[in-house]
Amino acid sequence: MHSAHTPFWVRYLLLLLALAWVGLWILLPVSTVVYGAFANGWGSYLSALADPESVHAFYLTLIAALWSVAINLVFGLAAAWAIAKYQFRGKTLLLSLIDLPFSVSPVIAGLVFVLLFGGQTLAGTWLAAQHIQILYALPAIVIATVFVTFPFVAREVLPVMEAMGTEEEEAALTLGASGWQTFWLITLPGIKWGLLYGVILCTARAFGEFGAVAVVSGRIAMETNTLSLHVEKLYQEYQSQAAFAVASALLVIALLTLVAKSAVEWRLRRALTEIKHAPESV
Repeated sequence: MHSAHTPFWVRYLLLLLALAWVGLWILLPVSTVVYGAFANGWGSYLSALADPESVHAFYLTLIAALWSVAINLVFGLAAAWAIAKYQFRGKTLLLSLIDLPFSVSPVIAGLVFVLLFGGQTLAGTWLAAQHIQILYALPAIVIATVFVTFPFVAREVLPVMEAMGTEEEEAALTLGASGWQTFWLITLPGIKWGLLYGVILCTARAFGEFGAVAVVSGRIAMETNTLSLHVEKLYQEYQSQAAFAVASALLVIALLTLVAKSAVEWRLRRALTEIKHAPESV
């Protein structure tokens, strides 16, 4: 049924239901975090954020997120390029594997890495002999974060590459451009908004990851506690105001990510529209 023929009371009822749902599951929790963060005033809020454990947790989370984004940027570009530009056996399987983190619990993913790199395994024994520590250190946090975030870049770049086709790249190669020149001058400008959109989603997911990191990190204060783990630690120690204060930092990061995501999403839709209508204007 067309919206113009829908009774006004149905439209308003649906709108009220949507607003009530958003208020219950988003606005209410967000307002609770903000209220709890400033319950004891600005002084306590700033003190909680400036606490050495909070600063270290933010630093560790930032490092893990940067590593994860960098690794997924390379993997996502390579995977999207292979899927969009070539036909090969196992293409459907590769797509399914890219989506695997969406269907596997992060806790299970973390447990897999513990079973893989644990001290009683072949890999763990060899790593210990080489004095290389994976579990309960930064490498394990990065590995777990990479696993839960690697679909984002590939999945956002892939439709843009498919919409671009290969005509412009083939023309550049025919005119004597090298592979790198074609990538930097033709491919990258065409996929930049999809790539940036994927990076934003990947970064947001990396900052908020809890389950997989909780399993592989050991939750060691001042060593392997990320921001999300630090929030839980503070809350379990009955430091509710400090927990809400640190959680508000994650909230600010989420809101900034949402703004950036909306802006890039708008640009991405425009870019896809221009790509689709490009042949008609030639």
